[in-house]
Amino acid sequence: MVSFSKNKQYYKFCAYGFLKNLRFFDAFFILFLVEKGLPYTQIGVLYAVREVLINVIEVPSGLLADTYGRKNALMLSFVAYIVSFYLFYSAENFWWFMLAFILYGVGDAFRSGTHKGMIIDYLALKNWQDHKISYYGHTRSWSQKGSALSSLIAGLIVFHTGSFQNIFLYSIVPYLFNLMLIYSYPKELNKSTHQHEKAPLVTTIKSFFNIMRQINVLKIINSSAAHSAYLKAVKDYIQLIMIQVAILMPIMLTVDFDKKNGLVVGALYFFIFLATSQASRLASWFYDKNKLNISYNSLIVGFCLGVLCGVFIVLKFWVLGLISMIGIYIIENIRKPILTGVVSDNVPNDILTSVISAQSLLKTIMTAILAIVFGILVDNFSIGTAFIVVSTTLFLLSIVINKRVN
Repeated sequence: MVSFSKNKQYYKFCAYGFLKNLRFFDAFFILFLVEKGLPYTQIGVLYAVREVLINVIEVPSGLLADTYGRKNALMLSFVAYIVSFYLFYSAENFWWFMLAFILYGVGDAFRSGTHKGMIIDYLALKNWQDHKISYYGHTRSWSQKGSALSSLIAGLIVFHTGSFQNIFLYSIVPYLFNLMLIYSYPKELNKSTHQHEKAPLVTTIKSFFNIMRQINVLKIINSSAAHSAYLKAVKDYIQLIMIQVAILMPIMLTVDFDKKNGLVVGALYFFIFLATSQASRLASWFYDKNKLNISYNSLIVGFCLGVLCGVFIVLKFWVLGLISMIGIYIIENIRKPILTGVVSDNVPNDILTSVISAQSLLKTIMTAILAIVFGILVDNFSIGTAFIVVSTTLFLLSIVINKRVN
């Protein structure tokens, strides 16, 4: 049962997530890069460079957002995104793609954690802290709805044009609308911490490092980062599985191969994101059922699904491989609202954005390593082998780390 008011700002938060996820290229990102002639190892390097860049500026960007304004940080983020989208559209070689990935990374670094911090701050102003998991789950569900609609529209664009390239230009439009939406947020959400201190940034840094010494905070951050990094590194490879499923479908046999693939991939993503949207809305229900162990248990389930996905791909059971991969998406979207709420319960609100950024920093380190390793394994072996090796390794490491921390 909803225990908060669906007021104007609630709908703004929902609209932000919806517009943010209207990245029409997401459903075809790997396919686009492969079409441009990039080997999987180079694709892995590009992903890793983006994550390393985020790694470098993640915590400073969070500290600056907490100190000098979260709205300002978000608006800078979306300007960087828009420029990167244009570069993706016009790029023709590896180094132009590198620059596009770098700007995309700048956008991610200044966005990650900032909007979550604004939501948690808003709940504190309204005295709705007890409903943070439900509230964030509702707003995140609209992000997934945006992804669902985005993939469907992208599929129609590719079906109509027969090309992946134009979808980057179309993606600029919703991001311009989001830029204006963020500007309309109330001034109190652009708050600075310790506004009356002579050195607010220094004060914020001290508070940040003090809270990061707490073992329970580090454990939560590690658990959250591991699964998110894993999915971020491998999620676009679902497109290669979808292509195999599309080939198996006895439909549109007379339609151009790329056009058929565009429509099928877009439709599959549409239903996946509808499922993940529902998963986000049900996050608080899952948390109430298993408050103590859900973080670790869901982490293990996610990695087990990755192993199964790899096995099914090796056996060429493409549909079962796709179902396993969808399971990983669903697990992540149950975990996200829960762990956002758990982190906010253990961290002072005035440095929340900084701590969430530290969580994202750990995630980016893991993602960078996993992206390169995964790309190398796909180039030298197969996508199935890559899933088995990476997922099994993370599964075993998670068990060892959990036993040592406990």
